[in-house]
Amino acid sequence: MPAPFRLGLLTLGVLVALVAVVGCSGSDGGDGRDEPTNPADAQAVNPYADHAGYPDPSSHTAQAVEQATADGDTDAEAVFTRLAGIPQGIWLTPEEYPAGQVGPFVSGIVAAADDADEVPTFVVYGIPDRDCSGGFSGGGLPADQYLAWVGEIAAAAGAGDRAVAILEPDAVATALECDRIDERIRLIGDAVDELKKQNVTTYVDGGHSNWIAPADLADLLEQVGVRDVRGFATNVSNFQTDQDEQSYAEQLSAILGGAHYVIDSGRNGVGATDDWCNPPGRAFGTEPVAAGENDPEHQDAYLWVKPPGESDGECGSGPPAGDFWTERALEMAATSGW
Repeated sequence: MPAPFRLGLLTLGVLVALVAVVGCSGSDGGDGRDEPTNPADAQAVNPYADHAGYPDPSSHTAQAVEQATADGDTDAEAVFTRLAGIPQGIWLTPEEYPAGQVGPFVSGIVAAADDADEVPTFVVYGIPDRDCSGGFSGGGLPADQYLAWVGEIAAAAGAGDRAVAILEPDAVATALECDRIDERIRLIGDAVDELKKQNVTTYVDGGHSNWIAPADLADLLEQVGVRDVRGFATNVSNFQTDQDEQSYAEQLSAILGGAHYVIDSGRNGVGATDDWCNPPGRAFGTEPVAAGENDPEHQDAYLWVKPPGESDGECGSGPPAGDFWTERALEMAATSGW
């Protein structure tokens, strides 16, 4: 930094030491809001350590509150109001938020989250042939349109104080099942680069404990650049227990040089199940919170990445994937003791 006058050696030494201390602390000793809050490297810090998650007031759950109110169903209104106030993943698909619309939507969320001093969690879900293993969430973008769409998300998300991206649930794991490895690795790797460039904290989806062994998945995560971002996410849209996920994720983290991770605990409150599509009898799990001192070293947080009230697809009499399922949400709330 240019100086308008010459400092003596002693004064200069004191100044350098002071700058080093302030720079390492990253805080003014207060609540931190008087200084810029976005870190120089968003991949180097746990975004949930000092900031609560942001609950989207326009979510499907919030819309269910409005419907219950209009219907005069006060019991459902109370349940959905509580549920809507819990931070959940904000899913971005090209079908609902196409190019040209996804950026403004993300910008609005980021601005509102910044005003609330909270962190939004976006779920980027638009890879070509998205649900190639034969589920109910098919679709996605053509390969030549994918990066531009992700770039629009990244630019909008990175313009705020802080934002998190969970990148492409199931995409790396299903690449092994669907023989789409080359295309998936290239596209997800490009998406990782784009999100990192825009300083968006990024977790690449890393399967779950009842699916693919850590050693079998780790090489693909290495290839997409997981070491260049914060880490990976586990149990997204699934039901495995926190304990099983922690064991699995720590094994995967060890192979990946200490990568950090988050666990989707939205629907694992009564333990695991082999049925992934709208299994009955489920309950909400650990509510979103930063990992504590009793949690494993590399875990950043428990999240509700998959909004628990949304359907997995047209199985078990459910509505289309991603739609809010009133009856099942109320059932889960009752099982959870709400």
